[in-house]
Amino acid sequence: MSMSVDAQLALFRRGAEDFIGEEELVAKLKAGKRLRVKLGMDPTAPDLHFGHTVVLNKLRQFQDAGHTVLFLIGDFTAMIGDPSGKNATRPPLSKEQVLANAETYKDQVFKVLDRDKTEVVFNSHWMEGLSSTDFVRLAAKYTVARMLERDDFHKRYTEGRPIAVHEFLYPLTQGYDSVALEADVELGGTDQKFNLLVGRDLQREYGQSPQAIITMPILEGLDGVQKMSKSLGNYIGIFDAPNEMFGKVMSISDDLMWRWFTLLSFRSLDEIRALQAEVEGGRNPRDVKFELARELVGRFHDAAAAEAAQEAFVNRFAKNEIPEDLEEISIACEGDVMPIANVLKAAGMVPSTSEGLRMVDGGAVKVDGEKVADRSFKLPRGFSGIIQAGKRRIAKVVLA
Repeated sequence: MSMSVDAQLALFRRGAEDFIGEEELVAKLKAGKRLRVKLGMDPTAPDLHFGHTVVLNKLRQFQDAGHTVLFLIGDFTAMIGDPSGKNATRPPLSKEQVLANAETYKDQVFKVLDRDKTEVVFNSHWMEGLSSTDFVRLAAKYTVARMLERDDFHKRYTEGRPIAVHEFLYPLTQGYDSVALEADVELGGTDQKFNLLVGRDLQREYGQSPQAIITMPILEGLDGVQKMSKSLGNYIGIFDAPNEMFGKVMSISDDLMWRWFTLLSFRSLDEIRALQAEVEGGRNPRDVKFELARELVGRFHDAAAAEAAQEAFVNRFAKNEIPEDLEEISIACEGDVMPIANVLKAAGMVPSTSEGLRMVDGGAVKVDGEKVADRSFKLPRGFSGIIQAGKRRIAKVVLA
């Protein structure tokens, strides 16, 4: 491998929340070992969004450093249901649902990973071969007390809310995946830390060198507050159209832009720091955000689509003479969402919600340049963007 150990470590640490087992990893790197780097994703939904790509980007960095990438599709674990961060037992999916979602994952992850350098594995291949006796032996390697150290389990237990026995099997199964694959490194979000540590413990139990663990932060969505989520509507999908993807990136705040650069961009930290210095020196942050939007659209589509999306964005905003120094209007949002007509009234753009609905019906309302066609359209709490009501009424609105 051409990259030095120090250079690899700097790359692996970038943006990481936790890096556990670094000393053991360094010893393997110095010995010239090609690391086996595991990332598991349960196909619980058909579509991935930018939040999922934070850890995929880290996996790609290991790949670029010359290591073996193991992308594990948790078709077996998805049928258990990961309880991480859940306040109640999560209903398991059927095998048919899991397999259908798994097919879409295989296409989507190669928007980030190098297909030729990736081994795609399914944990059903070894888990379905375990007998009931094997499962009992596996369960014997961990105690209930250890399981209750998990924050979500502990909280539910102390509050008297039910924990199904099968939920304890999830971290054990994820940990056993590391044994089956002889993983040197496992990646995951911060909400996966406990499960990843179980993998280290089980590898020791089975006489293997324990894997290093790298956890990545949970990416904030377009609102800059809540984690990116389809249910909150603050996400960018990997398969979003170029213009939609570009416009959504441009809608994030200038502060959030730098966090997205760190977690989503493939630019070096030195390049990002240089861009920050340019903004501090007077460069318009919008122009830097253009660079981020072009990079991300280019990754998930292509360079030509990114250029066309920027041109469409400029035509939609700059050529419509939307001023850049709009006064920001902050509105208190009661609940997770707010109907568009209520937003228009609260922002002082219409005298009443009925007038707001009339304007929606007439096609006169736009959010970030996109026409609102449905009078039931709602904006999520934390939204920050440009709203137009007719040709003359325009404001930058934040739902606080």
